[in-house]
Amino acid sequence: MNAMPPRADASADRPSGGWIEGIEDVYLGRWVHPVTGVRAKRAPFDLIEIAEDLDGAEADLLARLGFSGTMVVVSDPATRDALGGRVARAIGADAEVVLKHPHADLAAAADLASRIAGFDHVIAAGSGTINDLCKYLTAKDGRRYAVFGTAASMDGYASTTASMTLESGLKVSLPSHAASGIFIDLKVNAAAPGHLGAAGYGDSVCRSVCQVDWWMSHRLTGSFYSELPYLIGGDNEAKLNARVAGLKAGDIGAYGYLHRNLAFSGLGVSFTGVSNHGSMGEHQVSHYIDCFAGARHPGTLHGQQVGVASLSMARLQAAILSEARPPVLRPTRVDPEDMARRMGPAIAAQCLAEYRKKALDAAGAEAMNAKLAALWPELRAECAAFAIPADEMRSMLRAAGGPTTAAELGLDAAFYREALRHGHEMRSRFSFVDLACDAGMLDDFAAGEA
Repeated sequence: MNAMPPRADASADRPSGGWIEGIEDVYLGRWVHPVTGVRAKRAPFDLIEIAEDLDGAEADLLARLGFSGTMVVVSDPATRDALGGRVARAIGADAEVVLKHPHADLAAAADLASRIAGFDHVIAAGSGTINDLCKYLTAKDGRRYAVFGTAASMDGYASTTASMTLESGLKVSLPSHAASGIFIDLKVNAAAPGHLGAAGYGDSVCRSVCQVDWWMSHRLTGSFYSELPYLIGGDNEAKLNARVAGLKAGDIGAYGYLHRNLAFSGLGVSFTGVSNHGSMGEHQVSHYIDCFAGARHPGTLHGQQVGVASLSMARLQAAILSEARPPVLRPTRVDPEDMARRMGPAIAAQCLAEYRKKALDAAGAEAMNAKLAALWPELRAECAAFAIPADEMRSMLRAAGGPTTAAELGLDAAFYREALRHGHEMRSRFSFVDLACDAGMLDDFAAGEA
């Protein structure tokens, strides 16, 4: 698992209150809205600890959660070498389960369920897949679990949903529950292969395009919107962006700010019950790649794909918002036969039901055009306040060591364009891709992306 020796000491770079500064206030219900003065509700986490070195603290951390009885540690070969074996020894685990080739799907979950049955507590040692499997299974049976994160590759540690693939092959976010404890050893995470941190940054840098999409949807469709997920992190995003080159170098301080950003994003789900603040049009592109690339999939991580798709979304949003006049929408063209051809009948049926929730008929298109005409000058200014220019975003992704094009992902350009063109069909969330599609602009835009 280890790729490079991390910087030994990040104490000079950490926030004055330590790496959980602000995070503790948020999940313990002490955070106060800076404008309204209203105290936020407590999040469903008992303990979150981010430190430069947790070696020797593992048993104490679990004791602080009140974990007792039998415990099983779940990992894969790489994460066991990086941290899982150490955790198992430190806590005197009753058993270890090492998943050789784990996948976050229902079949793998069913297999793991039988292997962790009978233990009082489940301890995950890993990142996305390991965490999601343990989170999903313990949510089903009510057991408390904790996670020792091994990579800053995604924002799911502090999320109350699990990203799982259904029997049909469709990847969805399923309601789950919170980890009782989230423990991040920055020395371990900074030593992980660099592409993992770059993936986490890709899953983080999408904030701007998500906020533009979500705000536009709120203004035009009346959908729910909350500023809270964007406020709780304060200026941490800016501090992370200023240190982004440190991710490629294995700098512990840079990984501290990245993990803080990922934690704040996950906590946002706890407050709102939705992931829109960090998952809109760009995530739909990545989900399309994961679901339908098949043998064309280059083996890239979700966050790496999100980073590339975020650049495309930033360019699309900028192209539409640069116009003095709003796009003119037509009724949504829904083609069930084409969806079935590309997606397969089972997934197409599920996606079709979602797509039709936001599809515009003639009356809906007329009403939306009226709203666009009335709101356009204001909407352009409001969205501009949230946006990071695509060129700036690309420079930061490159500094982090992440891919910025489909070619750098190793993905066929024609398939990437297909994902841009059709990813929005997978979810009911309304984004700028839907605006472009209904305005007849999306085909030409996608043709220019690679």
